[in-house]
Amino acid sequence: MTRNRGITEPAAEAAIDTACRVLRLPAIRGQFAELADRAEREQLTYRGFLAELFMVECDERDRRRAERQLRAAAFPRPKWLKDFDYDANPHIEPAIINTLANCEWVSKGAPLCLIGDSGTGKSHLLIGLGSAAAMAGFRVRYVLASKLANELVEAADDRQLTKTINRYGRVDLLCIDELGYMELDRRGAELLFQVLTEREEKSSVAIASNETFSKAHMFA
Repeated sequence: MTRNRGITEPAAEAAIDTACRVLRLPAIRGQFAELADRAEREQLTYRGFLAELFMVECDERDRRRAERQLRAAAFPRPKWLKDFDYDANPHIEPAIINTLANCEWVSKGAPLCLIGDSGTGKSHLLIGLGSAAAMAGFRVRYVLASKLANELVEAADDRQLTKTINRYGRVDLLCIDELGYMELDRRGAELLFQVLTEREEKSSVAIASNETFSKAHMFA
């Protein structure tokens, strides 16, 4: 009886490389040799080694998805909650921000309003919380209030208003910055309010504003 010596190491590596390309497993393809050597040193079981491979691929896919979500959010600049200066803004409670960072409010479709004077970190927190939501897998979109109002007016003129509102309606969290910094004309304000109404009790809106919502010029 002829003994089956099995596949050689170089042939095995070539086969794994080809299989990873075909199955689109770039993380396993890039790290397989290192993981295999480590598994051998640590004497992992076959199941343990297989679990390591799958976790590496899953982690990489989570990372790539988060990067796509961040790009799709269209944040103007990176801002992270860990970099927020609480010493410069002592009225903001870190515990509250940490609670918001778990994104449960986004899951529930709840609104968030960040109201305060200029220089109090509203935009930083808005982008930071939006980034946390994007990293958690939520669809997020950031936009300036004036830009959104202008876009809605142009869409209405082009008979594309429903399509535009639906596009913003598909995201899990809509971050509207600088509401109240510039006075909106009546038409733009009404259309912006329509977007907010469409999302009410369905999907989250986070707003950063230097005005209270009782100010008449915001939606007048």
